[in-house]
Amino acid sequence: MIYLNTENSGVKILLKNTFRKMILNFNTSFTLKKKFILSIYPILYLFLFISCNQEEKATISPNIIWLVAEDQSPEFLPMYGDLSAKLPHLSNLAKDGVVYTNAYSPVPVCAPARSAIISGLYPTSLGTHNMRTYNAYNKENQPAMGIPSYSPIFQSGIKMFPRYLREKGYYTTNNSKEDYNFKKTEGVWDESSSKAHWKNRKPNQPFFSVFNFGITHESQIWRQTNQPLLVKPEMLTVPPIFPDTPEVRKDLAVNYSNLIRLDSQIGKVIEQLKSEGLYENSIIFFYGDHGGPFPRYKRALYETGIKVPLIVKFEGKKIAGSINDDFISFIDFAPTVLSLANIKPPTIMQGKAQFGSYKSDKESEFIFASSDRFDEQVDRLRSVRFGKFKYIRNFNPEISNAIPVSYREQMPMMKHLNKLWENNELDDNVSAWFKTPKPIEELYNLENDPYELKNLSNEINLQDTLVFLRDRLDRWIIETNDLGEFPEKELIDKWFPKGKPQKLAPLNKIISDNKISLSHPDTGVSIVWKQVKDSIWSVYSKPLDYSESIQAKGVRIGYEDTSLLIFPVNNLQ
Repeated sequence: MIYLNTENSGVKILLKNTFRKMILNFNTSFTLKKKFILSIYPILYLFLFISCNQEEKATISPNIIWLVAEDQSPEFLPMYGDLSAKLPHLSNLAKDGVVYTNAYSPVPVCAPARSAIISGLYPTSLGTHNMRTYNAYNKENQPAMGIPSYSPIFQSGIKMFPRYLREKGYYTTNNSKEDYNFKKTEGVWDESSSKAHWKNRKPNQPFFSVFNFGITHESQIWRQTNQPLLVKPEMLTVPPIFPDTPEVRKDLAVNYSNLIRLDSQIGKVIEQLKSEGLYENSIIFFYGDHGGPFPRYKRALYETGIKVPLIVKFEGKKIAGSINDDFISFIDFAPTVLSLANIKPPTIMQGKAQFGSYKSDKESEFIFASSDRFDEQVDRLRSVRFGKFKYIRNFNPEISNAIPVSYREQMPMMKHLNKLWENNELDDNVSAWFKTPKPIEELYNLENDPYELKNLSNEINLQDTLVFLRDRLDRWIIETNDLGEFPEKELIDKWFPKGKPQKLAPLNKIISDNKISLSHPDTGVSIVWKQVKDSIWSVYSKPLDYSESIQAKGVRIGYEDTSLLIFPVNNLQ
């Protein structure tokens, strides 16, 4: 079968029908065979022309933009059915793009989730599954627990994916939150600051730009509480996991108001793209870094905590206005962006390319997620979704889901819920989140029970489903080398037996023909370099001229950088 990958459906149909008629008549006579051979030449020429054009087009590197909302669930957005807040810019983006209804974070809190996004691997495999392992500003994360700030040692070959884009010639910018749960290596971003922007790139240079918006963060529920409300609390629908009280409605209204503010901020970025003629042919992602900002949303393995909004506008508004229900996890983001940039994703990535030149042939069947330490509180949970069913395992049933995370305790709604719980004034749907012991296993039918209120793990007719998902979760824990089974202090002692990161061995250098070649015995080490006068590190990929003073070093996540190699001309002996 000859398949013509052309966007021109008319040409595709013409060629398909022409070939079919020719093949049907091929065996009729020698004369017709001659006519077939003569007539096929122009068709083959057209086929080759189209194919070459398609191949040439495939080599073009598209601009890719990420618009990231902190702490938001899809259920609060109009493209997912909630019309409480008018969000014109996001709604128009949805009309121009594809709305994904089953996009997930593997952890219901930001720093572990971002480690998955930037690496393409599960946080439980990386050792970034606990909330904020690495803190650039503190030597200790949890002094009372004896847990320092540390950057886990990653398996050799694991790298932050934007470095591959830079090697391809992309200009990479991050504005401005990083929070990867590990210490980043040099050579990843051309810019990472509140001023980072694609405008600073070279003319016509392709770019990958990330914009993080903090206005919808959990903390903004109490920090914006005295700001004007942009929606009426009395007009809102209260989720069944909350009591319908003025206090709850107030915090819900603050969140919707923050979403309106978010929409305005996103609109400014989109207008910049349009004013520069970049919008049509850029690929734009809008997503949330995990579920919503409220109790039983953020830090919860329920759908409210791990399901995220995701809109993707493709080049030329391909398949605009459509809805896609494929399973997509954050571990898929890195290989997908590389695939869109026509870069083959590294095999060490656990995620799969959802679209692009290296799109995976297989759809994801399962969504896995984890929960471990949130700030000063530890509670291990794991979950898997398959089809309409969701399975959750609680490793510490004696610990309430409503663990008292001090950061969350600042929220008016949380204070209100705590008071109602203490006074025994919560109904069964709400109080279940507070109760102990938790069930060791939970099973939900998400079609019938989207808020996961009715545990079906004891239903006789669902025991086969329970066993299947239980076994599949066990396999995933083993296959992905889930580090959550080890106490955090034990992991730290294993990684850093001397109490600090190991320093990488020096770089090797070879000087020949006015060039310097660099290498490192550890293939997992990336080499970065810059001219002394510059502030931005570049990824080393070929021998360097040493006509100017240059600095170079080796970097690897979890290790101390190699000694700095400086080679001005007069020192190259």
